[in-house]
Amino acid sequence: MKEEDFIHLCQPDSGNSCGACCGLYNYADNTKDSLIRRLRNRTGLFRKIVKDMADLKAFSDRIKELESSEKLYEVIYCCEYLGFLDGEEKRVGCLLHPLQNDGVDMRDVSFYGKELCNGHFCPSYQFLSREEKLSMIRIVDDWYLYGLCITDIDLVKEYFRFISEGICGVPRPDRFEGKLRDIALRFFSLKISWPFRATDTNRFGKYYFDGLQYMISHIDYDALGCERSKFDKIFLSFTSRFSTLEELRRGEDIIRENIEEFIACYKMGAVGQL
Repeated sequence: MKEEDFIHLCQPDSGNSCGACCGLYNYADNTKDSLIRRLRNRTGLFRKIVKDMADLKAFSDRIKELESSEKLYEVIYCCEYLGFLDGEEKRVGCLLHPLQNDGVDMRDVSFYGKELCNGHFCPSYQFLSREEKLSMIRIVDDWYLYGLCITDIDLVKEYFRFISEGICGVPRPDRFEGKLRDIALRFFSLKISWPFRATDTNRFGKYYFDGLQYMISHIDYDALGCERSKFDKIFLSFTSRFSTLEELRRGEDIIRENIEEFIACYKMGAVGQL
């Protein structure tokens, strides 16, 4: 990756952040309300009892006593030092980072250690294009939804593929404002509010877990009496389960209507700029 193409996806701006690599979404109960409570309690306790490195073990032990440790995927570590970085609770991140501790880097005590934490980049850095990254940062302004979407490569790339095909080009990131941003945000918000979402506690996007292993889920189109949907990857990203062909068609309509609305609005704006 060229230096000019580097975009810090973990902390891109004051309104977005991601803690997925720290296990944020790996808890069995990973709803936003549950994670807010977890992160808020951690952050408050950290600010109260951690004055220097000597206090970190007591903090870690206390968190492990207070919190449920039930996870989706047992081999992914959930770091107890992930918390809120600001008083408004708009950004999640490492409570051990030197920017949070007057320049003192405490990350060596974490499970992964300072070197790995400092140098790790998730697959989205590699597989999302610069335009996709910048657009997502402009579209989403909520840490919970941003982390869910920016790490879901299939979801991001499929949406941008469909809208790019419709406008015969890649949408410029600076076009994601006003109505265009609202349309795209409605689509990505379906990651949380999708009406055909499977309720299994061990499902997360296209993956399902048995504790030590994860497998990729599939939609049984034969049982529904139809061919594989062109929105299949999006359906899996939304943790979909369809009981009937009618449900699947309604799901297709929701996605198609959003894409068509975006394309029409984008083209109208392009004409207005001529």
